[in-house]
Amino acid sequence: MKVILTQEVDNIGLLGEVVTVKDGFARNYLIPKGIAVLVTPQNMKIVEEKKKKEAVQTKKRKEDALALAARLTNFSCTIPVKVIEDERLFGSVTAETIQKAFEAEGITVEKKTIQLDEPIKKLGVYQIPVKLHAEVSVECKVWVVKE
Repeated sequence: MKVILTQEVDNIGLLGEVVTVKDGFARNYLIPKGIAVLVTPQNMKIVEEKKKKEAVQTKKRKEDALALAARLTNFSCTIPVKVIEDERLFGSVTAETIQKAFEAEGITVEKKTIQLDEPIKKLGVYQIPVKLHAEVSVECKVWVVKE
């Protein structure tokens, strides 16, 4: 059965593509969930319009990410934490902690954009990558200091 995808589907296709899938997969999964529609001239027009809107939104999100990246390029924040013996942290600094420190400085980022491999458990200065968009990422300096 030929269907038009209304959103990107892994291992099948991208938004607006006409793909051939098994009848049961289309009838029982793709079409009821709104992931695909049958191939008709009217549906082709609707999907093309959706594709254009998505392109505009993607462009705007990238521009917003570039503007935020420009603000974050030379940005650094200080996070005061409680310390126990040997300058080890009482707890740890996580992506959520860093996000709250950014918000205190007036910069709003989502927690999932902060690419922290593992929580920070020692005092020091860290370069933390922040992935704002698929094509835009920047590193911010985070100072973890004794409270």
